[in-house]
Parts: sequence; C-alpha cells; structure tokens
Amino acid sequence: MAEEYKEALLEKQTYHEGCPGCKVEQMKQLRRGYPYLELTFVWIIVLSTSLPISSLYPFLYYMIEDFGVAKTEKDIGFYAGFIACSFMLGRAMTSVFWGIVADRYGRKPIILLGTISIAVFNALFGLSLNFWMAIGTRFLLGSFNCLLGTMKAYASEIFRDEYQATAMSAVSTAWGIGLIIGPALGGFLAQPADKYPNVFSKESLFGRFRYALPCFTISAFALVVTVLCCFIPETLHNHKQDNTSHDDSYEVLEAAARDSTASTGNKGKASQGSLLKNWPLMSSIIVYCVLCLHDTAYSEIFALWANSPKKYGGLNYSTNDVGTVLTISGLGLFCFQVFVYPLAERLLGPVMVTRYAGALMIPLQMSYPFIANLSGLSQSLMLNCASILINVLSVSAITGLLILQNKAVDQRQRGAANGIAMTAMSLFKTVGPAGAGILFSLSERRLNASFLPGSHMVFFVLNVIVLVGVALTFKPFLKTSRR
Repeated sequence: MAEEYKEALLEKQTYHEGCPGCKVEQMKQLRRGYPYLELTFVWIIVLSTSLPISSLYPFLYYMIEDFGVAKTEKDIGFYAGFIACSFMLGRAMTSVFWGIVADRYGRKPIILLGTISIAVFNALFGLSLNFWMAIGTRFLLGSFNCLLGTMKAYASEIFRDEYQATAMSAVSTAWGIGLIIGPALGGFLAQPADKYPNVFSKESLFGRFRYALPCFTISAFALVVTVLCCFIPETLHNHKQDNTSHDDSYEVLEAAARDSTASTGNKGKASQGSLLKNWPLMSSIIVYCVLCLHDTAYSEIFALWANSPKKYGGLNYSTNDVGTVLTISGLGLFCFQVFVYPLAERLLGPVMVTRYAGALMIPLQMSYPFIANLSGLSQSLMLNCASILINVLSVSAITGLLILQNKAVDQRQRGAANGIAMTAMSLFKTVGPAGAGILFSLSERRLNASFLPGSHMVFFVLNVIVLVGVALTFKPFLKTSRR
C-alpha cells in the first residue's frame, strides 16, 4: 500500500505546476518524434566545452619553442605536458563542487557559467606572453569548466527513456568531435601571419600573438552558445514542501516511508547511502578514468609525434597537416556515432561495446611506429585510416561507460555523481598530458635502444593503459545497475 501511495505521489510531482523540470517531463510525454532539438542543444554545448581542451596540441610544440623555456628541442615535450595538464588539475579541484551546485540550483545556471568562462579564459590563453601565463589561464579555464558532468546529467533527463543511448552517444560524440575539431582549428589557424600573409600582417594582433586566432575563434563560438543556452529548459525537479497538497500530510508521508523501509530492508538504506558506496557507479567511473587517461595521452602524443622530425621517429608534419588528419577523423567519428553506435549499443549492450572497442585499439596503436616508416600516399592513407578507427573506438568505449554511470543513480544524485566522475577523470587526465610529455621526451633519447626503441615505447605504454581498462570491464570488478 505504501508503495502504491509513493508511486501516486511521484506521479503527482512529475506534473507539479511550479517546477521547470516537470514541464520538461510533460514535454517528453507529449513529443513522440525523434528528439532533433534536444540533440542540437546537447551537441553545441558539449562541443563548446571540448574544443578548447585539445585545440592547443598542434601548436603547443611551437608555442613552447617561442616561450624559450626549453633548453633543447628534446625538452619541448616535457614543458608541453605541464601546460596541457594545468587545465585538468583545475577541473579536478572543482568538478564535485559544480556537480553539487547543479543538483541544488539547477543545470541551466551551471551550463551558462561554463560557456561564459570558456569565452573569457580561452581568449586570455591565446594572448599568453610567457609559460606561466599560459599555465595560469589554462588552470582557470579548467576550474570553471563545469559543463561535461552537468551535460551528462542534463542529457539523461531531457531525452525519453528509449533515446538514452542516443543521449549518451550525443554527449560522447560531441565531446570526441570537439577533441578532434579543436586540434584541427589549432592546426589551421595558428601562426596566421606566417601561413596567410595576405590576410594577416606581422604587425597585426594575430601577427604579434601567433596563437590567438584559434583561441578567439573558439571563444566566439562559446559566446554564441551562451546566447542559445538562455533558451534551453531546466530539467531539475525542485519541489517546495509548501506546494504539496493538503492531503499529502506529514504523517501519511512518514508512515509510507516507514512501511517502505520495512519492506525493502537494507536495500532501501543502501540506495540512500553515499555515492562512494554505490559500486555500479564507482566501478564504471574507474574504468572510465582509465580509458580517459589513454584518450588524453594519445591526443597529446599523436600531435607531438606528428610534429616531431623524422630523425626522432616522427612524421615532420606541419600544423596544417595535423589539422587535416584530425578533420578527416572527426568526419568519420561523426558518421559512426550518429548512424552506427546506437544500433551497436542495442545489439551488444554498453559493456560489450566498451570491451570490444578497447581490445581493437591495441593492434591499431601498435602500427603507428611502422606508419612513420612509410612515405607519400601510402603513409597518408594508412595514417588517416588508423586515426579514424582509434578515435571511433575510443569514443565508443567511453560512451558505454557514460550510460552505465547515469543508470546507476537517481536524478537527485546525478549532478553529484557526474561531478565525482569528472573529478576522478580530471585527476587521471592531469597525469596524462604531463606523463605523455615526459614519456615522449624520454622516447627521443632512446632511439637506438634494443627493446622498444623510440616511438615504439610510447605506443606500447598506451596499449598497456588500454589493456588495463579492458581487463576492468569483466566481473567481479565492473558491476551494472538494474535501474
């Protein structure tokens, strides 16, 4: 009887007059078609937050060189890692806080704060005059980058149940596309006075600040997204007690709660417990962090490897060349995630998709050092195919874990849960760029080693990380919620 009463009360709350989240629920019930509008909002917001994260990779090598902090060419990767990881350090320190704020005050205010901070701090990074200013602006950009965790919760709430795989695919795809388009923008728009002298003079703003144009472009996009975000609906349910009907008296609610607790026993207590004791959530977060560590390390290593001279085992690519490869990868990723991933998730389930995707990445990454030995069309063709597949598989693996995380918690805990995921992931990603930069510098010092020489060592370490992530997808470590 108590359960029936609670269900009736929840149904009544779902359509509470004064709650913006309830209006979204009503809209979801009325709209039966494919959620194109919701997809558009999720796409552009997540895209705006992922663009600045990796847009610096194609020009970071040259930016460090311009700052003059690296004593030799082999030290550039060492300093590049610290600029890249400063963003993740800032995000790790604030993600749980922003998740709690999103649970209390709503998703929309946090989304607006995130897009505004991107517009401001990313533009300042483009105007960096020295190494420490670059680190400081990236740290502040990360500290106020509160969008990804909030958007994972928002997407799971604004989409109907049958489109939850589409929702998480939209988040991870937009995120993955941003991590690819960002470097493409950085590659094509960095050093504009050198590449496009007929448009930008050496005395102009973009001639003096050689890396400001890609940063300003992303900031302008973030400003446009900020304006559009003013029109998105709030999805959080905040029902004030004084708005409850007179029939829903305190005594009745308390009696229902007592009966419910008696009937469910320890299960009810566990559901109200700490998120840190929710093993389906925490196990999926741990696997998610391992694969995100790989994703960040791969992004930086790929750019450094492509930019580095052939004598060190690299490709000697220009920023434009790297941008072209990443643009092609972005198009391939977009097509796969929109048309193929939802079908794969329905057939295999999120766990199996993650497991298979991780396993397939290992032989692909082993081929990278051998691709460097090729030349001309064959090298270009093999590199583009490998880059597309690696990015498709990486984003697919992460998407499955996002679905598991949001299924493991109730709506009232979703912001905090995604905040915990963001904090843990950011800590791993703080280690990723710094470790990748140090590892890459070390690899250039052991070109003639008998075991794993040069870039072979770098991609071997990346494969070890993926192998650990795949191993953790098996029971008894990874558990899934029946929610």
